[in-house]
Amino acid sequence: MTANPLLTLPYEPALEQLGDDYYDVVSAAQFPTHILRFRNDDLLSLLGLDPKTVQDQDFIAAFGQFDNPPRPLLALRYHGYQFGEYNAFLGDGRGFLYGQVRGTDGELYDFGTKGSGRTPYSRGGDGRLTLKGGVREVLAAEALHRVKVRTSRCLSLIETGESLWRGDEPSPTRSSVMVRFSRSHIRFGTFERLHRLDRKDLIAILLDHVIEHYYPQLQPQPDRYALFYAELVERVATLVAQWMAAGFCHGVLNTDNMSMTGESFDYGPYAFIPTLDPRFTAAYFDYSGRYSYGNQPAICRWNLEMLQAPMSRVIAFSDLEAALAKFEECYDRAYRQQMLSKLGFDQLPLPDAEALLKSTLQFLHVSQIDYHDFFRQLTQQFSVAWQEDVNAILLEVQDMDDQLANLWNTWKITYFNQLLNLPASELEQMPDRLSAYNSSTALLRPAIEAAWEPITQQDDWSQFNQLLEQIRA
Repeated sequence: MTANPLLTLPYEPALEQLGDDYYDVVSAAQFPTHILRFRNDDLLSLLGLDPKTVQDQDFIAAFGQFDNPPRPLLALRYHGYQFGEYNAFLGDGRGFLYGQVRGTDGELYDFGTKGSGRTPYSRGGDGRLTLKGGVREVLAAEALHRVKVRTSRCLSLIETGESLWRGDEPSPTRSSVMVRFSRSHIRFGTFERLHRLDRKDLIAILLDHVIEHYYPQLQPQPDRYALFYAELVERVATLVAQWMAAGFCHGVLNTDNMSMTGESFDYGPYAFIPTLDPRFTAAYFDYSGRYSYGNQPAICRWNLEMLQAPMSRVIAFSDLEAALAKFEECYDRAYRQQMLSKLGFDQLPLPDAEALLKSTLQFLHVSQIDYHDFFRQLTQQFSVAWQEDVNAILLEVQDMDDQLANLWNTWKITYFNQLLNLPASELEQMPDRLSAYNSSTALLRPAIEAAWEPITQQDDWSQFNQLLEQIRA
């Protein structure tokens, strides 16, 4: 029998070697059936595997039946601020770290399960994941990756044959187990737990581990701890700028959902905004709008501020404050660049960039036209003929009042003037830049529901697969 290539990968014990102050060794649940619903062959290539040599049954054996796991299965311990309140009763409650593998790019990646059964941190839950929850996470991760957001992705999704009861889905609903492919399983809340336990020694050990594996360029520096926090601030500011430009609302930005590598992960009640509305919320239970689309930058900064408590055990508070003071500058710079890219520009002089961005956001907010369709049409209709006629920029917006008409004309003229200033070589590259950020299918809630409905009614996965192909095209 040929060895399962997913089990013979060179798994590394990086986190395991830290010791059991950070995790509990657990076992996976046993499921009645195993049907592979999604496999990410793009990630197999990153792992040095030829997708043609990996069979569907290999996925099922490794990530559904959990046959002979190559390393101990580790449920990580962590705390976190949830909707602003500290919660000391968290931890991996329905998943674990399956293993760690170094990609062909040299980075260390985690295989983290979701829906794989109960752990010491399940808090009365069943440790399972609904199939719809798994489908939604697959789609979110691929959509964000397509528009260049630094995100975790799904390696596999397996339906497991159980009936689950949930308050936010028609029940009974189908079950699944997912494997998430991410740059780290370590969260802000991992450090917050150690601070609550008054374990400065364990904070230092874990921070050394994070720097060694995820910030190796800082290792030789005597002030590497302070430099680490400064880089984390920049990574998080850049990440939230990517979300905002992509029109993405995470939904639940608790500190246990913030990665120490500055990577986006854990897509529960997420949503892509239909129109530019700062008050838009993704989670039905976010009654106060704490995690609304427009609040995301401030919330991420607040989460970084809360992380200063554990970090101050090993980093001077003045260094932490100095680093966090640069968050807004980092965010503004990253968001401006993301939006310029969506508008087709590589770079513009700062006054011109700010004027164009202001005009664009004003028009999108006041008009409440489809946020994603605006940029998609811009991509599809772009033509160098715009240099000759300002009125050729985009289709006309219907039923405009005087205020909106003025904003529309201001935007067209502002955009047109920037085109006139471009050298020919830059103008030729605009279609490619526009396409790189705007050509993917917008993953709005109706599209997800349209893909899910035939699955639940006829077990028909064709619309899901078509939507996935459109996102990844």
